[in-house]
Amino acid sequence: MMEKVLPFEEFRDRYERWFTENKFAYWSELEAVSSLLPSGNGLEVGVGTGRFAKPLGVEYGIDPSRKMLEIARNLGIRVVQAVGENIPFKSSIFDYCLMVTTICFLNDINKTLQEVSRVLKNNGSVIIGFINKNSELGRYYQQNKDKSPFYRVANFLSVDEVIRFLENNGFGNFSFKQTIFKPYWEMKAVDKVKDGYGEGSFVVVKATKI
Repeated sequence: MMEKVLPFEEFRDRYERWFTENKFAYWSELEAVSSLLPSGNGLEVGVGTGRFAKPLGVEYGIDPSRKMLEIARNLGIRVVQAVGENIPFKSSIFDYCLMVTTICFLNDINKTLQEVSRVLKNNGSVIIGFINKNSELGRYYQQNKDKSPFYRVANFLSVDEVIRFLENNGFGNFSFKQTIFKPYWEMKAVDKVKDGYGEGSFVVVKATKI
């Protein structure tokens, strides 16, 4: 576990700088996630510095990185240092759980989705945002993994793989959004958000606890 947490502890400022230097990609991702986010009481698993939880109004967050949580806590998010495989909340209390670029850093995706299901109310939703490994940007990240302290320890997934993980852990009723249709460093404006997947590099899937 520490291998995947250490880059976020050591390079927190570099992580934060990416969002300011690539604001159009960040804002595009926010738009895509927002388009599928339900109302109610929410938890972000892998909340990081709160870059998504804060603007999206997600009240609670967990993350294994203490240094990342310092920023999220200062933003007013109610955070706990914890991992997705062991969520320190009671069962059936959240309307939705959010994970943005978290799934590729999990040690045990099945265990995390089981925990997410446990803390969700009946018919609660999980919303997962991620870089599709079969997209242009996904292929770029995989080819250049060793150049990034973050993606060196990431395991990228395809949309079909994410769907399979969700179905195997009792989720269904899928909805999809996609954005980022060119390399993020070439973006000069916020990208459109489209239904489905297969074109955009950043995909958001929403699934319901069955």
